Amino acid sequence: MNTNEFARTLLLGIKNLLSWIGIPRHLLDKLDEILFLVCIVTIAFVVAAVVHLLLVRAARKILKRKHLDFFDSLFRYSVFRKSTALIPPLIVSALLPFATDSAWFTVSERVTWIYFFIVLMISVNAILNTVGDTLKNDGQLKNRPIKGFIQIFQVIFSCVVVIVVVSILIDKSPVNLITGLGAFTAVLMLVFKDPILGLVAGVMISENDMLRIGDWIEMPQNGINGTVTDISLTVIKVQNFDNTIVTVPPYSLVSGSFVNWRGMSDSGGRRIMREYALKLDCIKPCTPEFLERMKAFDEELAQFIAEKQRQAAEGKVANTENPDGLVNGTIETNLGLLRAYMALYLRRHPFVSRDLLLMVRTLPATENGLPVQIYCFSSDKNWPSYESIQAEIMEHFVAVLPAFELYAFQRTGARDVLLNGIAASGKADLATMETAPLHTDPSEKQGT
Repeated sequence: MNTNEFARTLLLGIKNLLSWIGIPRHLLDKLDEILFLVCIVTIAFVVAAVVHLLLVRAARKILKRKHLDFFDSLFRYSVFRKSTALIPPLIVSALLPFATDSAWFTVSERVTWIYFFIVLMISVNAILNTVGDTLKNDGQLKNRPIKGFIQIFQVIFSCVVVIVVVSILIDKSPVNLITGLGAFTAVLMLVFKDPILGLVAGVMISENDMLRIGDWIEMPQNGINGTVTDISLTVIKVQNFDNTIVTVPPYSLVSGSFVNWRGMSDSGGRRIMREYALKLDCIKPCTPEFLERMKAFDEELAQFIAEKQRQAAEGKVANTENPDGLVNGTIETNLGLLRAYMALYLRRHPFVSRDLLLMVRTLPATENGLPVQIYCFSSDKNWPSYESIQAEIMEHFVAVLPAFELYAFQRTGARDVLLNGIAASGKADLATMETAPLHTDPSEKQGT
C-alpha cells in the first residue's frame, strides 16, 4: 500500500466511524479532518519511537561485541533520539495534503516544516559534535583545533536554517530573503564580530599550526603561562600552572605575540643556562704542584691534564677544537681547568643530552666578578625532573669551586664582616671557626 492509498483508507475509515457514531453531517467534515491530523501525528511519533528503539538496540549489540568511541559519542549526544525526531514531520507532511486545502491545515503544514528544520538543525549539530569527538581521538588530528571548525559548520548551518524558517513564516523564497539581507550586512558584522574574527583566527592558527591542545604557551600581557585545554571558535582556554583558567579570544593570539614551548617539548632536551660570578682575584695560573694535586681530584680530569701536558711538550697547544678530541679548556689557569672539568662532568651526566649544544663559557666581567655559565640541555623535559637536574648541576658546580681555588661572589653581610674582623685580629683559631673567610685551609696556623 502506497502513501495515497493509506491516506485515503485512513480518512475514509475515520468518516465511517464518525457516521456510525452518529455525528451530524455539518460537523462531520470538520471532525474527520481533526481526527485525521491526530491519527497521522500519532502514527508518525509511534513509527519514530519504533525506529529509535531498533537503532538503539542494534548499536548496543555492536558495542557489546566491540567498543567503539564513535558509538559512545552517539549515545552521549543522543544522536539516535534527535535523528529519529525527523521522522514525524516527514510522515505528517506526506499525509497532510490528503486532509483538506483549508487555511487551517495550511498553517499546520508550515508548522510541520518549521518543526522539521528545527529538529534537523539540532540533529546535525549532535552529529557534528559526535564527529568532532571522534576526530579529536584520532592520532593525526587530535592536536588540531577540530572543535573550532565544528563550531564554524554549526554556525553556518544554523544561519541557513534560521533563514529557511523565516522564509516559511513570511511565505517568501529563501533566495529573496538572502538577497534582502544585504542591507543588514553592517548589523550582522557587528552582532557576529567575535565569531567572524574567531573564524579567521582559527583558520590562521590551524593553517600555520600555531597552536594545539596540550601546548604550553606563555603570554605575559594576558597573564597566561600554562597548557592549552580547549580551542573553540570564540575562546581558547589555558590552564595556568597555578591551576587557574584563563580564557582569551583566538584573534588575540593572532594579533599579538605569544611563546609556544612545543618546540622544546618536541626537541631532544630542555635548555639549562645558569651561571655563577667568580671573584677575579682568585683566577691565577696553574703551577705544576697544583696540576698534580688536581689529578687526584678526578680520573677523567687527570687524563685531560696528562694529555694536555703531553701536547704542550710536543709544542701543540690547542685549547679549542682539540685534534685529539679533548674538551675545550686549558691547564694554564685554574678557571680554564674548571671549564674543562665541568665539560667532562656534563658529558658523563646521565640526564644531559649529548646530541645538543653543551659548553661552559665565561661572560663579560661585571662589578661582581667574571660570570661562568653552564649551557647544556636536559634530556628529561618533565618540569620537576628538569629543575632537579639543573639544581644538581649547579650545586656540584659551586661545591667544586674551592678545590680549584676559585670562589663565587657573594655580597658581604654582617656575619661576614664580623668573622673577617675576628680572623684579622689573630685572636681566634681559624680551624675552629664555623665559617672561615674565603674557605681558609684549616691546616693554616693562627695569625701571621
